[in-house]
Amino acid sequence: MDLKQRLADYFRANADYFNVEIQLLQYRVQVIGLDSLVDLPQSIAMLQTQTTNMVDDSLSPDSLLKIIGQLVDPDLGAIVPDIIKGNLIVLEPLSGTCCAVLPISKVVTRSIGPAETENTLYGSSSSFLEDLNTNIGILRKHCTSANLKVETYKVGKSNPKAVLLIYVEDQVKPALIDNLRKKIEAGLDKDIQHLQQLEKILGSNPWTLVARFNATELPQNAAHSLQQGKVVLMIDRLPFAVIIPSLIWDMFCMKDDHNFPLPFMYLIRLLRILGALIATIIPGLYVALVSVNPEVLRLQLALSIAHSRQDVPYPAMVETLLLLVVLELILEASIRLPKSIGPTVTMVGGIILGQAAVAAKLVSNLLIIVLAGTTIASSTVVGFQNSVPIRVFKYLLIILSAIYGVLGLLAGIVLICAYMGNQSSMGVPYLSMPSLTQKDEPNG
Repeated sequence: MDLKQRLADYFRANADYFNVEIQLLQYRVQVIGLDSLVDLPQSIAMLQTQTTNMVDDSLSPDSLLKIIGQLVDPDLGAIVPDIIKGNLIVLEPLSGTCCAVLPISKVVTRSIGPAETENTLYGSSSSFLEDLNTNIGILRKHCTSANLKVETYKVGKSNPKAVLLIYVEDQVKPALIDNLRKKIEAGLDKDIQHLQQLEKILGSNPWTLVARFNATELPQNAAHSLQQGKVVLMIDRLPFAVIIPSLIWDMFCMKDDHNFPLPFMYLIRLLRILGALIATIIPGLYVALVSVNPEVLRLQLALSIAHSRQDVPYPAMVETLLLLVVLELILEASIRLPKSIGPTVTMVGGIILGQAAVAAKLVSNLLIIVLAGTTIASSTVVGFQNSVPIRVFKYLLIILSAIYGVLGLLAGIVLICAYMGNQSSMGVPYLSMPSLTQKDEPNG
């Protein structure tokens, strides 16, 4: 069975498969590909234009196909991946020679637009797309260093994808790059469809509570991280960049901050740090002061809190956890609902639920204020993936505060600090400064 028939049998269930015959010089060749990925009329016109302008029209099939594309073995295992990738296969049936040609592709990706999950005030609003070549071009516009290096890996067997390893050679530490190369090369046979599979390839603990890498849609953030000595990974069909390693200061610092005057930049970052502390500590502090250590409060404040909780039938920990779960549901709903109705539904639902809970004496007025402020404060940190650990840590502090009071709250803070101090991302400690990832640390 010839190659043409074997390809037809292989793609017989694919309606977008085509195999047409055209004339190139004195040879009649088969042009094979997928109509959903290839603009066939323009691609054929491109091939005929290339061959029409050739001075020497007595070329052998091998020489002709080598000029218009890259020669490939006439075997299904070598040709099928090229077809699926969107390349055009040109086959000369008499000699059995074939080549892969980069065709005029159909546009199957969206145009460059603003980021959907990250907002910027003074920085660039363009975002990454699903197409790797477009993403590299956008990133090179933001990082114009001559030492920018882009390494390509083909990862996966059943669903192979391209993975790009990007770094600035004179900024990054060689040990970090070598470690990443070894991890990726050891996992080339594993598929990557989402970030949990990437974690397995990189050898990260899947049960860690802190982010081992940051995902960003903004090219300016990725370029800023490259200049800090970090590494950027891009995966085909994922419209964001993965920044490695992730440090605690990534929660409070972003590239857009440098467009503010220096005092304002530090005040904004201080506000984010304060927001993270409020979101983590205040719910546990409320439970500790209300249920275990009310003597710490001033008499008037203690009486006011006791009056607001007079008819509440639940302990402070139960009412706090109950309302926190409701707030988590509202946050999740705001992400999943359509943008046209999401904000309205969550705002009205939050107001109605909060008012009804207070009117029914299920929670106190003060708790509504505390948890509303906590929810807002947890969103002040940079990156949604960095706000999730804060939302998790506060539950630990609430439980310890309900049992041991203020002493349990302090013990929980120590445990959280010790846990974060024990974490690392690709060998870089989580609590280290960004300059420690660079090859040459700045003085001072």
